[in-house]
Amino acid sequence: MASTGEEQLLTLRVTRSEPAADGIQLLELRHPAGAELPAFTAGSHLAVRVPSGAMRNYSLCNAPGERDRYVLAVKREERGRGGSISLVDGVKAGDSIEVARPHNLFELVPAPGYIFVAGGIGITPILSMIRSLIAAGEKPFHLYYLTRSAASTAFLPELSAAALKDRVTLHHDEGDPARAFDLWPIFEQPTKQHIYCCGPRPLMDAVRDMTGHWPTSAVHFEDFGSDLVRPRADDAPFKVQLGTGGAVLEVPVGASILEVVRAHGRRVPSSCESGTCGTCRTRVLGGEPDHRDMVLSAAERRSAMMICVSRAKSGLLVLDL
Repeated sequence: MASTGEEQLLTLRVTRSEPAADGIQLLELRHPAGAELPAFTAGSHLAVRVPSGAMRNYSLCNAPGERDRYVLAVKREERGRGGSISLVDGVKAGDSIEVARPHNLFELVPAPGYIFVAGGIGITPILSMIRSLIAAGEKPFHLYYLTRSAASTAFLPELSAAALKDRVTLHHDEGDPARAFDLWPIFEQPTKQHIYCCGPRPLMDAVRDMTGHWPTSAVHFEDFGSDLVRPRADDAPFKVQLGTGGAVLEVPVGASILEVVRAHGRRVPSSCESGTCGTCRTRVLGGEPDHRDMVLSAAERRSAMMICVSRAKSGLLVLDL
């Protein structure tokens, strides 16, 4: 095993690398000696060291009962930070790859039933949940799987099978906003079911708005799809000062504060690196953050920020690091 300085990494063998849909690559990872892998629960993700050296998080999509392999489906993000391109283009069957042990920030909690909403590659953690529910033979669920087209829909044969006909709704909008699926009738009347949503930021924002009258504890979100960390057209470089009177570091466009401070030897706790878990919350001592997370409340944003995704509106941020 290798070490990042924070956590021991497992070296696994890539036993399959093949298209799962247009722009989506399926990767199967196994122990090189055939040993059993660390257990995981539905909704878990792996932190993967991609060939460029960056660590990126990808949800596990196979059934938690499978201890002999981890299966990922990775969307090649042309406008992302480069991690998915490095992984999809740079890894082939037979290669070795380093991963952290599975972590779960999107856990399937006990409930009378479940409503799943997946947008595009957001199907990956939800598919693991569905497989676990089917294996257990209990708890009703319904999946609303929203994609651009059939060709870009991962796991389409499995999810369109006759056995799931009454439990899965597939919708392709062909890129036309006028053809977007109307979720409001599903959420208009709260029930005792729990809602799990994973996908692009606009989808999650829409579901969040439509479920404001549901109990907060019954609505769960996950985003490792990079919408929160993807560079924006108006992004600009800025500086970060580590504590009052500390070192001043440049944060360029395309890099996060977290990545920059790590590159300068500062160890900072983190997990999702997508602004959804709260692990890298950092106190702001000066300057004005540009908040891009989905975690902090308006009150919390007055004194803290998530340094994995958020940037600066001012030229300098002073952080308690």
